[in-house]
Amino acid sequence: MKRINILLISIFMLSILSCKKFLDMTPSNSADSNKAIQTPRDAQIVINGVMNQMTDASYYGRNFFLYGDVKGGDMTVYSQGRGLDALYNYNQNANTNSFSGFWSQIYFCILQTNYLLEEIVKQEALGATGFASYKGQALTARALMYFDLVRLYGKAYTDNNQSFGVPLILTRQGYEAQPLRSTVEQVYNQIVKDLNDAAPLLPKTKTNGYINYYSNKAIQARVYLYMNDMPKSLLAAEEVIGASALYTLYTNANWVDSWKSQYGSESIFELGVNPLENDLGAASLGVYQRNKGVGTTSALGFFYSSTDFLTRLNQGASDIRRGVMARDESSATRLGALYKYSGSTTLAGDKSTANNTAVNIKLIRLSEVYLIAAEAALSTNTTKAANYLNAIRQRNPSAVPATPATVTLDMILDEKSKELYGEGQRFFDLIRTNKTITYNDEFGGLTISTRPKTIDRTFNKTILPIPQTEINANPGIKAQQNPGY
Repeated sequence: MKRINILLISIFMLSILSCKKFLDMTPSNSADSNKAIQTPRDAQIVINGVMNQMTDASYYGRNFFLYGDVKGGDMTVYSQGRGLDALYNYNQNANTNSFSGFWSQIYFCILQTNYLLEEIVKQEALGATGFASYKGQALTARALMYFDLVRLYGKAYTDNNQSFGVPLILTRQGYEAQPLRSTVEQVYNQIVKDLNDAAPLLPKTKTNGYINYYSNKAIQARVYLYMNDMPKSLLAAEEVIGASALYTLYTNANWVDSWKSQYGSESIFELGVNPLENDLGAASLGVYQRNKGVGTTSALGFFYSSTDFLTRLNQGASDIRRGVMARDESSATRLGALYKYSGSTTLAGDKSTANNTAVNIKLIRLSEVYLIAAEAALSTNTTKAANYLNAIRQRNPSAVPATPATVTLDMILDEKSKELYGEGQRFFDLIRTNKTITYNDEFGGLTISTRPKTIDRTFNKTILPIPQTEINANPGIKAQQNPGY
């Protein structure tokens, strides 16, 4: 069901929704389809479904986070052939290792939000009320999903915003529709519009597992940063930072244990993962990042920290973020296995008690917002930039604090790498800031023929191919395939 193209999703989207266990409403192809959403409770059910589907393994549940860290050079492989190797070696084309699950799953989620938005418009035209928050959540979720798609399939906004992005689908489509790609700029403009339209509709209270006003603003801060619109990025980030009654940074004493908790003080947007519902178990993100075969966990151990990353993290022996790391299979002393997403575990010692239980997915944390604010302020107010950076930099107590005279973009990106390791940010940060990425192939004694050891954003495979399944159903998009595929 997941590996289908936009056109097929358009045709069958509502009937697919009706077969998902998290939705209990009239399917679209029945006589009463126009009554599928009649109450705010119905809208809530659809939002539940959207959030559930965002935790799929093809999206935030696993592959998207791995994409950002593995392709960003912070993670590496110790040996090949264990699965998802193409993330590291770039052995990808439209037919093989295309990661088409990103395309189909994210568009599936987008079309759920489109359905909800259209049904809300119908109900509001009849005078119904109580839908505002759900409309705001749907618009914000759609914006976030288009932001992810355009970063996967389009060039960076700061590189060439007139190049092809992704198809913009904002309404339900008929079977005859053949959506083509909009430009990167057009996609970003729609993202910004959705976010701005949504913000006033959302509550300013903490809504665990759902999108509120500050989730929207945090996403705005991230999007404007990628557009290099630093004033707007800083404005949005500071609004979130100012909501201190709702969100506060973890102290050094409680940072490690925060990864065992749900909806902590830094979690601005966190997707709930529940046992027996959307728990990926042995296919989860955490299992792919743990030490292979520790204890009885059957961890697959696909991806470990690169040597470059560990060198930077280990600059401070007292850096509290070392507390979520454990030995990897290469030696008893190399702390390259990550335990942020290993469920209810004792994060101490060898961490052999880790298991595959459900664990929530933290999409946006306050730490990231501080680092966004630091970068956004850098060109105009280095005092602010240094202060925001130091709020996170102090997680390594031995680090020399940044000052207005010493703070740099590289310092901010380095801190972001260490703080958000395993959260899927590194690759996209390096691409948008036009940095080079060097891979530690020597860690596993690897010989990689499908990419150079060092790349930058001129390397064509830094963006994914349009999947062949989409081209087969939508021939017009073949002429818009990304270069080199």
